[in-house]
Amino acid sequence: MELRFDLLTNDLGTKIAKRTYGINRLIEQSSLPKTTHELVSLRASQINGCGFCVDIHIKEAAAAGETPDRVGLVAAWRHSTVFSEAERAALALAEEGTRLADAHQGVSDETWALVRKHYDDDQTVALVALIAMINASNRFGVILHNQGGSYRPGMFNGMAD
Repeated sequence: MELRFDLLTNDLGTKIAKRTYGINRLIEQSSLPKTTHELVSLRASQINGCGFCVDIHIKEAAAAGETPDRVGLVAAWRHSTVFSEAERAALALAEEGTRLADAHQGVSDETWALVRKHYDDDQTVALVALIAMINASNRFGVILHNQGGSYRPGMFNGMAD
């Protein structure tokens, strides 16, 4: 599968990519744990089938200190013992917030209550924004056929400048 269009070769595409990345940098500056950030991003990317984003978030999770076991079990988090209750709440929110079209009621009250139990207001805002932004990024990747495999941790660090 060949890349359909490289956003970074177009002035408007570059501006959009930089602003999208800039929002992600704001989320990273929140008190939401980096590992939670990466696990949530990885799970949404798996659901959406974005190989490029899966590649990014597997490698960024490892760079943040995640173990291969935990990274490998994200896809089956409900059937594993390696995630905390707070991480499980964040992963449930990621799934329900990503599968809006599949779940006519959207995010359940039960999931929302678990998120609010474990995350303060700023962390909750960061989680909701993260889920919205990773879903947008996944759509760029899937629509444009951006392939996974070549990402190096930190390679986009200067993009938001």
